[in-house]
Amino acid sequence: MSTPLMANHTKVVGSLDTLRDLLDLLLKDFRVIGPTVKDNAIIYDDIADPNDLPRGLTDEQDGGHYRLIPRSDGALFGYAVGPHSWKAQFLPSRLELWRAETSGDTISVAAAESPNEKRALLGVRACELRAIAIQDRVLIAGEFIDPHYKSQRDNTFIIAVNCTQAGGTCFCASMNAGPAVTGGYDLLLTELVSESGHLFMIETGSSAGEAVIEAIRHRPATEMEINAARNVVAKTAADMGRKIPPVDLHDLLLSNVKSENWTKVAERCLSCGNCTMVCPTCFCTTVDDSSDFDGKYFSRTRRWDSCFSLDFSYVHGGEVRASVASRYRQWITHKLATWIDQFGESGCVGCGRCITWCPVGIDITEEVWALGDQSQLAGS
Repeated sequence: MSTPLMANHTKVVGSLDTLRDLLDLLLKDFRVIGPTVKDNAIIYDDIADPNDLPRGLTDEQDGGHYRLIPRSDGALFGYAVGPHSWKAQFLPSRLELWRAETSGDTISVAAAESPNEKRALLGVRACELRAIAIQDRVLIAGEFIDPHYKSQRDNTFIIAVNCTQAGGTCFCASMNAGPAVTGGYDLLLTELVSESGHLFMIETGSSAGEAVIEAIRHRPATEMEINAARNVVAKTAADMGRKIPPVDLHDLLLSNVKSENWTKVAERCLSCGNCTMVCPTCFCTTVDDSSDFDGKYFSRTRRWDSCFSLDFSYVHGGEVRASVASRYRQWITHKLATWIDQFGESGCVGCGRCITWCPVGIDITEEVWALGDQSQLAGS
């Protein structure tokens, strides 16, 4: 986990060769995971060379729509975000918690060991860093700590990337979660591609990041390059595809729990749970117990779950939230309002994944605007 520097962050500049040096150095001690292309989408997988990155590609995103299209400048990080989020690296979709075996009258139980693989995450965006910080607060900052999550977080080196292009469904600027990276990293890259060359502004965010910089090729950044990096991120902020209305989301959502809008959303919502699966902050899980046919082996496995599942709110006698409308209301109200009561901040980082990967294109920003308009009408 990153240890913040007390002094000002070092700013240097490197080339594509510098990025190659960085990967070669990290691969000596870490498994490097970063963006690559698989099945016509940008996903996170093992990276060994800059050629593994999605060079010259960007993503076209809208409600229920995603596709990769070519860029003309050969940028390596010229896209927004894909269907994967980094939470899978710390909170895996399936994890065996313990396994038991019977032998005669004896039962032996073995708990799963917490993973301790050292990993370097390359290409982590501002919204995703905010999501990681949110999950940290939920899973390791309170009284009850998830040991598996903590083990992976403690063994992670983070190379963040400033966004140089906004996606069609991004709204991180209106959630104060991007596009500029402000903390939570070991190294921060800003990609600068021009006719004169391909450069990376590199900033350090931890003592571990400082040590890495000393071992790779670089030169001091010029004032012109620092301004160029600042300007490209500012342009990204101005090009957001969506935005959340500038209102008190907590009060807006909690004052509209009986809104007719929930029924209107339910007419389109498939209750498939896609939005919660791609969301980088959703942390709900359930457990499954299983055994073999002979009754010799038993195991308990934790897996991701969703508040859109009918069984999620089941108690004896039935489901607390039996209708699709109530389940959608639960998700968005928790994400934008009651999450603040629990953890002191919103659970949404404005990455836009829930919009892009909704099969029917339901847009969380549009639903919030609709509630805001209704509240204004009621008060007029």
